[in-house]
Amino acid sequence: MARKNASDDLLAPVTLAVGQEELLLDRAVREVVVAARAADADTDVRDLTPDQLQPGTLAELVSPSLFAERKVVVVRNAQDLSADTVKDVKAYLASPAEEITLVLLHAGGAKGKSLLDAARKAGAREVACPKMTKPADRLAFVRGEFRTAGRSATPEACQALVDAIGSDLRELASAVTQLVADVEGTIDEAVVGRYYTGRAEASSFTVADRAVEGRTAEALEALRWSLSTGVAPVLITSALAQGVRAIGKLSSARGGRPADLARELGMPPWKIDRVRQQMRGWTPDGVSVALRAVAEADAGVKGGGDDPEYALEKAVVTIARAARSGRRA
Repeated sequence: MARKNASDDLLAPVTLAVGQEELLLDRAVREVVVAARAADADTDVRDLTPDQLQPGTLAELVSPSLFAERKVVVVRNAQDLSADTVKDVKAYLASPAEEITLVLLHAGGAKGKSLLDAARKAGAREVACPKMTKPADRLAFVRGEFRTAGRSATPEACQALVDAIGSDLRELASAVTQLVADVEGTIDEAVVGRYYTGRAEASSFTVADRAVEGRTAEALEALRWSLSTGVAPVLITSALAQGVRAIGKLSSARGGRPADLARELGMPPWKIDRVRQQMRGWTPDGVSVALRAVAEADAGVKGGGDDPEYALEKAVVTIARAARSGRRA
């Protein structure tokens, strides 16, 4: 889990999430949004990238509302903000507005350090979200996931899960969630072995693998089997997102040995080899289409639609079609 400072008021005027681990950064944002909406269900959330936050934009976003509504303003990749926008943010930090929570996501390091220092000096609540590059860190993460879920897992089970899944924290978190949802009692090594060897057909990752390989019929069959065996739809959208993101990351990376690419992209070498095989037929436009399909499905399974299963089927078909787009060119 992300490490937090002692002053852990989720509705503090400013939250500073520092690091490069996407899962932890997303969780830091989600925690603030959930807390804000618990205080005010009508909370307005604005999630911005540096190109969307031009000089003067922040002042407009934090100006008093006629209805005094609560707002959460999220600024991603704050280290990439322009110099003029950084001045705007620093001025705001000196006198933050009431009923507004500013969440700054910063990679850390030297780039944009003046903004990082200013936020800390202003007393921002800080959440550390570092990349987990050491096996021991990932093992501790898995143990923490089980503890947070209120479940017991043996040390051997935790290690087996890390060995089976690799270094992707999103995949590890999804695997823990699946095991906790499906298994009663203590989770041991045998349980992990059954799920990730003997029950691959029921795995959300199988759905994603078949979809990104363009195998529509098999992906739909795996999807229906997974849903019938109780796999949560949100786990399937997560797996689909991971599969498409992996295609996008590897297709935009420079060529090299699997070990070098693994370090660059944060994937285990075995996954580099698998994704290389899966990415045949993909185009940049196909990746964009697939990512939009995943986003729509995610909204559909989280209450934005009437039929989560239909939302997933539509996404799987769209992704599989996108996987074949380059073969038709």
